[in-house]
Amino acid sequence: MIEKILSAIDGLGIDAYSITEVRSQSAEAFFVRRHMDLKRRTTLTDYTVSVYVITEENGNRFVGDSSVPVYPGMEEAELREALRSARHAASFVRNPYYPLFDGGKEKLAASKSAFADRTPEENIKRMADVLFACDNDENAFVNSAEFFAVRKVYHVVNSAGTDVSWETFDLNGEYVIQCLTPADVETHHTFDFSEPDTETFRADIEHALRQTADRARAKQAAPGGRYTVILSGDQVGTLMDYYVSRADAGMIYQHYSDYEVGKDVQEASGPDADGDPLTIILKAAEPYDRQGIPLTDRTLLENGVVKTIHGGARMAYYLGIEPTGVYRWIQVPTGSVPFADMKKQPYLHIVLFSDFQMDVMTGHFGGEIRLAYLYDGGQVKLVTGGSMNGSILDAQKHMVFSTDRYRSAVYDGPFAAAIPDVSVAGISSDT
Repeated sequence: MIEKILSAIDGLGIDAYSITEVRSQSAEAFFVRRHMDLKRRTTLTDYTVSVYVITEENGNRFVGDSSVPVYPGMEEAELREALRSARHAASFVRNPYYPLFDGGKEKLAASKSAFADRTPEENIKRMADVLFACDNDENAFVNSAEFFAVRKVYHVVNSAGTDVSWETFDLNGEYVIQCLTPADVETHHTFDFSEPDTETFRADIEHALRQTADRARAKQAAPGGRYTVILSGDQVGTLMDYYVSRADAGMIYQHYSDYEVGKDVQEASGPDADGDPLTIILKAAEPYDRQGIPLTDRTLLENGVVKTIHGGARMAYYLGIEPTGVYRWIQVPTGSVPFADMKKQPYLHIVLFSDFQMDVMTGHFGGEIRLAYLYDGGQVKLVTGGSMNGSILDAQKHMVFSTDRYRSAVYDGPFAAAIPDVSVAGISSDT
């Protein structure tokens, strides 16, 4: 099909192109309680063609681009018309000129995932067995679940000479935990693994069962005020999105961020700082990004100081830096305090949000609280309702991270972060 696309491009006045082929094979399984309700296999091949038109005006070069999906079996006339329309759309776009990435031709990079050693059905069974082995809590149970085991082969070809392909394996899905008494409560939990990490999956499920039962017993919000808030799991990874985004070449080029190599962005070494210095590593979970740029592990921050500005071919060219590619997985060294010690002082540990968000433009983070554990120095109370809102700019010099570790498909780092003096909207203290 790629040869067919290349033939169709010829003669259309397209100055440059990039073709992405994705061949997917997946097994899917859906469970109601422990009963498999449906299973199926799918095989798909998708193509996306990006076309570029280069123009020059008053000595300045510009490039316009437009992308169009194509599919196997497209007639040549239909394919040429789709590409002609994309070329027409690209002619109206006038971005400053940039070249496509020239990575040369490489052989297929096979996946090193342990998922590759088994069939998709065997991988689903392995992880489903973990889920249902945990389903023995007397208060909550697994209501339903869905699993998707996916193998993908990416192939990127562009007019600058890049011709690379690589293989990935992924197992993702969702499970629903339900508790019927004293209130009927359901919580939804997603998972995504590039390796069969059964221990992490087991711990996540056990937490989900316990938290759903606690959510059913929680009655009211915490008193409004300021707390040392503990965030954990994926929430800590979401906090790190702020730094990853601010060090993105696109954010810097558009003047949304003032990050530069050598800048201390955490100010963790200041005279009033008492938190853990932050180091973030961009991890090469795959050999290439979606532009075909080779990925290698890179230090983004080291003790709060920017070490890498990252981005794809276009924004890197605008800034005059090396294109690093686009990463989807980060690693953060663990912190200085065991999670158990974080809970020896008063805290509000928020474990379930309706939607926890990190605003990378302003630095604000927060969300509506579905379940939290409040320790006031006496006993731990279950609370629900209200909301939390903080600023990472205010908190970053004082954040403390756990020595306990957590791993997901996009984050590998401290399990918990303790953030002092965070605003929580809740019930009146007179209530």
